Amino acid sequence: MLMRGGTSKGAYFLAADLPAEPAPRDALLLRIMGSPDPRQIDGLGGAHPLTSKVAVVSVSDDPEADVDYLFLQVGVDKPEVSDRQNCGNLLAGVGPFAVERGLVAPGGDRTSVRIRMLNTGDLAVARFPTPGGSVDYSGSAEVAAKISGVPGSAAPVVIEFPPGTGPLLPTGRVRDLVAGTWVTCVNNGMPTVLIAASSLGVTGYEEPADLEADRQLAERLREIRLEAGQLMGLGDVEHTTVPKLSLLARPSGGGAVMTRTFIPVRCHTSIGVLGAASVAAGLRIEGGVGEGVARVPEHGDRMRVEHPTGFLDIETALAETARADAPPAVRRTAVVRTARKIFDGTVFPRPA
Repeated sequence: MLMRGGTSKGAYFLAADLPAEPAPRDALLLRIMGSPDPRQIDGLGGAHPLTSKVAVVSVSDDPEADVDYLFLQVGVDKPEVSDRQNCGNLLAGVGPFAVERGLVAPGGDRTSVRIRMLNTGDLAVARFPTPGGSVDYSGSAEVAAKISGVPGSAAPVVIEFPPGTGPLLPTGRVRDLVAGTWVTCVNNGMPTVLIAASSLGVTGYEEPADLEADRQLAERLREIRLEAGQLMGLGDVEHTTVPKLSLLARPSGGGAVMTRTFIPVRCHTSIGVLGAASVAAGLRIEGGVGEGVARVPEHGDRMRVEHPTGFLDIETALAETARADAPPAVRRTAVVRTARKIFDGTVFPRPA
């Protein structure tokens, strides 16, 4: 099933329909998506990392979850398939897909699906409308939601993330001097390095294509990513897509902050759900690199994260701690996304 999830698009598969072993599975997915080829002309991929994604879904054996979701990022012009990260955008389609495929029974007018994200072991709960026992993608049964980067509107999918088990600050510090640049390393579902855009000699308002074309900037970002990956306990990240790098600038549209996010070398035309969750949580930490740049709301959990094509509203709250020296931790994270079924049928992969 081809679905749009949030601001991404991907192919959703039942785990039983793919090879169980990673090597043959990944080889098949490369052929299905048309990789490696910058146009992905012979497959389903859309010639961009945001449209070259795969979700693998199955019934979960975890009593805390209904289904398991494995996210796979398929390289566009390289024969690479990575499971090193989650994708919060495709996550928006996992619950509806599970109902469509009969893995979860609809629960009346609204259905909740508990999802275990196999990439990290984290859990999420997706709630979406199912009037009459069928998934409503249009929002006809309730107020439809509109998200930046997606034309039109659709039924809202509310995704809530329980607090993660790992530290919010993987390095144990609010700021780190990495490759000569001050950064804040956070992980609220997505390992992310926050960087003030001005510290890299850019404004943070540039078009993504212009930032990608800046070779000097690309080299600095590469140095930061490699060093930060080691500090965050991710090891050698030369050939992985995490950590993400988010450049921060003052907001221009009434939000809390303007962002430019790299995945890892392409500049995102928007921002991923889990990346935004990490940005929002990082901005709430006193002493981080976002101080003096972001305008964090004084009241409430909701924060508007601006990006090149609009904004993403994310709700985060830090836990209250009994000790002043206790490390910060996240109490709650939630986001409203949308998803839509585009195509349901048979794909014919390129011959091996």
